[in-house]
Amino acid sequence: MTTTRLEAFSDGVIAILITIMILELKPPEHAVTWDAIRENELGRKLLAYILSYVFLGIYWSNHHHMLHVTKSVNGKILWANLHLLFWLSLVPLTTAWLGSNASQAIPTAAYGIVLLCAAQAYTTCRTRSSSSRDRTPRSPRRSGAITRASSRACSTSSRLGWRSSTRTSPTRCMRRWRSSGSRQIAESSRRSTTDALP
Repeated sequence: MTTTRLEAFSDGVIAILITIMILELKPPEHAVTWDAIRENELGRKLLAYILSYVFLGIYWSNHHHMLHVTKSVNGKILWANLHLLFWLSLVPLTTAWLGSNASQAIPTAAYGIVLLCAAQAYTTCRTRSSSSRDRTPRSPRRSGAITRASSRACSTSSRLGWRSSTRTSPTRCMRRWRSSGSRQIAESSRRSTTDALP
């Protein structure tokens, strides 16, 4: 399965979460001065909203980049993604609670726990998706090194007296070269052990 449906679903959920957070902010009634805004606690709610908005934006951006390099989606990735979205869906609740009670320990701890669990869920999602990522193509420099090594193997095989045909591939020459090298090492070690015996 491709990643398009998963990415669209996750984008929709994160957009809804941001919308819910902004709807929690109510403008103060009959407040036209900074003192009235401070008494209405709008400043603390706005700061909590900005903090959560930045966190959700970071998760959205990282999620987008993670799915961009993912080749296909399986059941493990779907459930890991749902686990991540569950913890992110609690962000508006804890944001509203933190904005109303910023000086209290329990709302602040709940907000931190939700963000910590979301981070753990993202790590799980990234780990699950890393198994189905696109493999990077071999660089030309590396393939050139392999070609040079295989041509050396073929020239070595011709020096050792093997018949080289036009149908012999460089890979077959490499295999012959490796097996002949291991045979020569085995023979030389056998000779040295027999010479050392009395």
